[in-house]
Amino acid sequence: MEIGSMPASLQLPHRAVIEHLVRQTLYQQLRQPLPVRARGAHPLVVNVSARHCHLTQEAVEALFGKGHQLSVFKALYQEGQFAAKETVTLIGPRSRVISNLRILGPCRTLNQVELAYTDAIALGFEIPLRMSGNIKETPGCMLMGPAGFFEMKQGVIRAMRHVHMHPDDAAFYRVKPGEAMTLRIGGDCAIALDKLVARVDPSFKLEVHIDTDEGNACNLQPDTPCELLKA
Repeated sequence: MEIGSMPASLQLPHRAVIEHLVRQTLYQQLRQPLPVRARGAHPLVVNVSARHCHLTQEAVEALFGKGHQLSVFKALYQEGQFAAKETVTLIGPRSRVISNLRILGPCRTLNQVELAYTDAIALGFEIPLRMSGNIKETPGCMLMGPAGFFEMKQGVIRAMRHVHMHPDDAAFYRVKPGEAMTLRIGGDCAIALDKLVARVDPSFKLEVHIDTDEGNACNLQPDTPCELLKA
């Protein structure tokens, strides 16, 4: 055996398995049942992604002042991602507005606003369904912050429902990046959501993102049973 190498029999389990074991131990100590969606070697998390925006550092400075850095309000499930304390006002067609639109950090290389269709209808937008980052020929908007305005020429979308996956998760479900999956959601308002896009990266933890329209349609709760399937 070469120095620094580790035989397969001694290799550590994937992080998701370790997190599951820690979570299971915690619930046992608290004498509470383990949530349905957290069971198994590949624990599935399903989160509702409310309307929000991703901004470049240039946009942040235009809205909040030169040199301003986003500050953390709450860490998100994916490593390094956070909801910022900073919010903006979105000005849509015919001067209709949404206030307190949350910025998600860290800053990105493009500006993007993600809305549900009901948000877009209220604002008077016609927005396309797109994967995050695909903003070509999409509507723009005006953002207002405490230090000024920032005009987005494009970038207002409804994000396609998707699942973040580590390569080990993708292998477990036998899917490749970009392939479609199905999410079955139980409960009194049970539904199945097709065309769930698999996004695979070594930095990802297994997590499904649906928007508020979809979450409200099935009355998604923390203990709602969910099942992820290959389409």
